[in-house]
Amino acid sequence: MNQASAEWLARPLPADGARIGFFERWLSLWVLLCIVAGTLLGHLLPGGFAALGGMQVAQVNLPVAVLIWLMIIPMLLKIDFGALGGVRRQWKGIGVTLFVNWAVKPFSMALLGWIFIRHLFAGQLPAAQLDSYVAGLILLAAAPCTAMVFVWSNLCRGEPAFTLSQVALNDAIMVVAFAPIVALLLGISSITVPWNTLLLSVLLYIVVPVALSVLLRRRLLAQGGEVRLQQLLQRLGPASLCALLATLVLLFGFQGRQIVAQPAIIALLAVPILIQVYFNAGLAYWLNRRFRVPHCVAGPSALIGASNFFELAVATAVGLFGVHSGAALATVVGVLIEVPVMLSVVRIVNRSKRWYEAAQE
Repeated sequence: MNQASAEWLARPLPADGARIGFFERWLSLWVLLCIVAGTLLGHLLPGGFAALGGMQVAQVNLPVAVLIWLMIIPMLLKIDFGALGGVRRQWKGIGVTLFVNWAVKPFSMALLGWIFIRHLFAGQLPAAQLDSYVAGLILLAAAPCTAMVFVWSNLCRGEPAFTLSQVALNDAIMVVAFAPIVALLLGISSITVPWNTLLLSVLLYIVVPVALSVLLRRRLLAQGGEVRLQQLLQRLGPASLCALLATLVLLFGFQGRQIVAQPAIIALLAVPILIQVYFNAGLAYWLNRRFRVPHCVAGPSALIGASNFFELAVATAVGLFGVHSGAALATVVGVLIEVPVMLSVVRIVNRSKRWYEAAQE
């Protein structure tokens, strides 16, 4: 390893990735409580939720849009797009990450959705929502994870500079690739693509938040350095989580009657998501081993291949298909299982380190 590579690999992980916080560790519990609360409120106050659902502009639900911004912008503030300069240092690991995230993950999820939703589970799901469920799964897989990857990387002792670089690169690609991939897969799945709404969702939930976060990050660093940035992130962290939970209450309030009538829907939608997570994590991990990539790089590469930017998926599903849609419900199921499943992937990566490094001896 040359001196430049050593300096790049020595860059510190952002402070927010130092450990998994209390709320993040129990995110699945809060999600479950919000599901229960939203479902109950949806039954008790149907008129109120109907009014909230009707607050739309160009098919974009305004209350949900505001909450989504509160979720996304604090997460994007953590990303240093200047880290893209270090991508070439670990090009094999980056190559595996990009291949799995953009050439495998969305397409494998479309296939799993076709197998499970349209065929194996079709008789147990509402027929009118089958297309919408598949669309939600595709949206979930088409957006690679952003902020939580720092947590997963730290837990598997991943290389912090590589994690930062791959997240920044994925976010940059997402600006231009998300809409075409989603449109292609929805078309292949015979689902009508509302192009105006899709492009509006990309503009609202990717382009504008990325631009605002880059400008705000630069201003904060110029005014007070990393300390000022971390102070703001600490203040925004609880607001971001509360926005996520409030969004879930709204979505399950809109979906409450359908869930109570058929509670098995949640479990059925979770099956292709679980298969997708372990398949993509395993593929990325194995490819990195074949290319003799260091374990500290292979871990975060596998983890970003397994996890999803569920905030963006939820926002786009709501914008494209509405708050009452099966697509919105499918993306919310992704939120429900994200933390426990990713913690299990971290455990697998850590426990298999000796096996992984045996190939490099």
